[in-house]
Amino acid sequence: MYDQLTKSDIRKMEEEIEYRKLVVRPKALEDVKETRAHGDLSENFEYHAAKKYKNQNESRIRYLERMIRTAKVISEDSAEDEVGLNNTVTVEFADDGSVETYRIVTTVRGNSLENMISNESPLGKALLKKKEGQTVHVQVNESTGYDVKILKIENTTDDSGDRIRSF
Repeated sequence: MYDQLTKSDIRKMEEEIEYRKLVVRPKALEDVKETRAHGDLSENFEYHAAKKYKNQNESRIRYLERMIRTAKVISEDSAEDEVGLNNTVTVEFADDGSVETYRIVTTVRGNSLENMISNESPLGKALLKKKEGQTVHVQVNESTGYDVKILKIENTTDDSGDRIRSF
């Protein structure tokens, strides 16, 4: 399965790769070198921690490069009056009348704690390409679903500095 990414997602990933290669990698290598000089490696916690951090950085670089290499690039363009990627959408839940605001993003940037929902989540899928004032049904699974009414759609610029979700 390929991850769906926008050009701006890929740009942010490339920026993180560059930062990790040019800033984090040299520091991590220096830390390993410095802690190795402290003596007995079998009991040297600092050495093992520095080595682990270096390996995590290298793993993250490989992960991001693989994501870019295997990504399916999708457009973030949408009609002015319909929900698209990077739009902020205010919805009202029909069952209890509560109102929530979400931003529709790709899976790598999804963060439910910040109300950033994936375009592949049930709610994200249901909202895409719908218009303000429409009521849409969100099918969670075969037996469960709910309705939401789209109250407001705002175009959100993507230069917000959102970070690609780390592991």
